[in-house]
Amino acid sequence: MIRQIERDEITVCVQVIRKSFGTVAQEFSLTKENCPGNACFMKVEKLYKQYDEGRAMFAYLDSGTIVGYFSLSQNDGGSFELNNLAVLVEYRHKGYGREMIAFAMDKVRELGSNKMTIGLIEESTKLKNWYSGLGFIHTGTRKYKHLPFTVGFMKIY
Repeated sequence: MIRQIERDEITVCVQVIRKSFGTVAQEFSLTKENCPGNACFMKVEKLYKQYDEGRAMFAYLDSGTIVGYFSLSQNDGGSFELNNLAVLVEYRHKGYGREMIAFAMDKVRELGSNKMTIGLIEESTKLKNWYSGLGFIHTGTRKYKHLPFTVGFMKIY
């Protein structure tokens, strides 16, 4: 089941994000020193701020337990960005991520758009291929001085 989160669930959602992104951090040797902004190091305050600013935040629940998370933010030009899509390791490969993407796209359409974008680690071939398999199209890359990897951008209509 996917539903919008309540403010008092933010702490649990941050734990889900940190644990989920921890596998990527390990794979790409990301640390607080070389990539402090990575989601595996997310501070609870950041999510509270986004929530209080009105960002749409959603949780995936399995038997009443939050095991997945994502949020949507509006871009200039009317498209929406999918942020921090996360599924706990022990709940992966059950189709939850795919369900969250479909739910997010439905929500984007409800909000009057037909385009959703994402940013990801370009070097993560496995993740890029997963998103491509769901219909996302690669739109480019950008290298940021403060990041130890290239950011890839994808979109879906």
